[in-house]
Amino acid sequence: MAGIEIGLLLDHPRPDPWIAALFPVVGLVYLAAGLLAWARRPGSRLGLLIVVGGWASMLVPLGEIDAPTTIAVGAASATLIHAVVAHMLVAFPTGRLHTATERNLVVGGYVVCLVLQAPLYLFASGTPLTITVDPGLVDVGIFVQRAGSLVVVPGVCVLLIRKLRRANPDQQRVLAPLTAYFILALLYIPIANYLGEKAFDVPSVWQDVAQLVMLALVPIVLVVAASRGGFERTTDITELGVWLGADEVGRPELRDALAATLGDPTVELLFCVPGEDGFVDHRGMPVDAPAAAYGRGLVDVELGGRAVGAIVYDATLIDRPDEIREVGRVIVLALERERLTVELRASRARLVAAADGERRRIARDLHDGLQSRLVFLGVQTDAGAERTAIGTGIQTAIDELRELVDGVMPALLTQRGLTAAVEELLDRVPAAVALQADGLDERVGRGVETAAYFVVSEAVVNAGKHANATEIGVVLRRTADRLHVAVTDDGDGGARPAGGMRGMVDRIEAQGGEITIDSPAGDGTRVRAVIPCGP
Repeated sequence: MAGIEIGLLLDHPRPDPWIAALFPVVGLVYLAAGLLAWARRPGSRLGLLIVVGGWASMLVPLGEIDAPTTIAVGAASATLIHAVVAHMLVAFPTGRLHTATERNLVVGGYVVCLVLQAPLYLFASGTPLTITVDPGLVDVGIFVQRAGSLVVVPGVCVLLIRKLRRANPDQQRVLAPLTAYFILALLYIPIANYLGEKAFDVPSVWQDVAQLVMLALVPIVLVVAASRGGFERTTDITELGVWLGADEVGRPELRDALAATLGDPTVELLFCVPGEDGFVDHRGMPVDAPAAAYGRGLVDVELGGRAVGAIVYDATLIDRPDEIREVGRVIVLALERERLTVELRASRARLVAAADGERRRIARDLHDGLQSRLVFLGVQTDAGAERTAIGTGIQTAIDELRELVDGVMPALLTQRGLTAAVEELLDRVPAAVALQADGLDERVGRGVETAAYFVVSEAVVNAGKHANATEIGVVLRRTADRLHVAVTDDGDGGARPAGGMRGMVDRIEAQGGEITIDSPAGDGTRVRAVIPCGP
């Protein structure tokens, strides 16, 4: 089509026929850029819009070809290319319109370029579409069309500036010159003839060339910006599974593969781990869910109906959450594997923090309690205090030391085993307590006993101290190679997996066991743990 147009236009007797012949060339530039963008990102409509812009550019010179049909088409679509360009700029980078403001501006652009163009060929002479010749109506039509342009063009410019301000810093570095060029093109193309003739006395032929150059650069700038500004997808969703199935050495990081697939360098992965109410990041640290007000979107990823994590993405760049959910279904197994690593990392971090906290507590208790008492006994001895007072002080120091040791590792647990230590613990509980111990005639491993004891200790203390429980049941039962621990109470319930409760989870998982905490509000708490203990 471009070749035919160029041949017919160059053979036209009008002055400077090559000017009109440049429109098909511009159309070819649009088509090439649009097909390239469409091939790289089939899910985006930007490539399609650029291709439509190419066809719109090829319709313009039809009015110069001496045939009724071509003259009619050329006259009706003479300014259509301007509306398509405005549509492209508003819809960049996805090719879709997200808000009512964007849709209104684009519709307004097509109304100005198609509907308000009608008086220029319906009431002018020399077109097959002429109804009547009335120069006055033509002048009114030109005035109304220009007035419409003065509404749409500034509106698009303001919208581009707002998009620039909302973009992330990496995208802003590309969008800033891009936005400046687009605003220049939007403002220059409609008023180029007026400026050239009135202000600078530029011949009309060069004004036309300048407008065509501005138009031709628009799709090139769009495609380059989409590939350099963090907007361009480098692969398709269907290829993501192939990436993730690569050898361990060649496989990309999950987040990097996801960012390349979605064309969003800001994409983040969050994880759901036991012991946390919300999400954690790759370090196992709790993070807040992103706010939609800052242009971030979040889609949960589930495996077998269980939440394993979430994908956080740039909602201004990717406007289809269903696409993110599809990606989530592809990466769910890889995400679960990474989640287990994060869970282990978070558990280790909590264990280290708990150990550090315990050491600080012991140091504080030794310094403020036992050390101070021993110093005071030394002063009393030097001052010749009575033996009775010194003996009482020594006994008090011994009791404090025994209490401190029991807090770290109960002596009964070390000497006589789990059942005796739990019995001694329950004797100090004010609530009614029932203990059932089966199969514990022989000792189990020290680590298993310690984990089980602290589960019982934490659950019982929480029941009496926080849940106002009046009855507590404890069951210790050993099967062939498992130690089962269960603590139930009739308290207020509503226990949350934090603090000491989270410490229980970490202790059991460190022994390779499993623990569940069921604590509905108003219906008590049930803690159940199963710990491997060997044959």
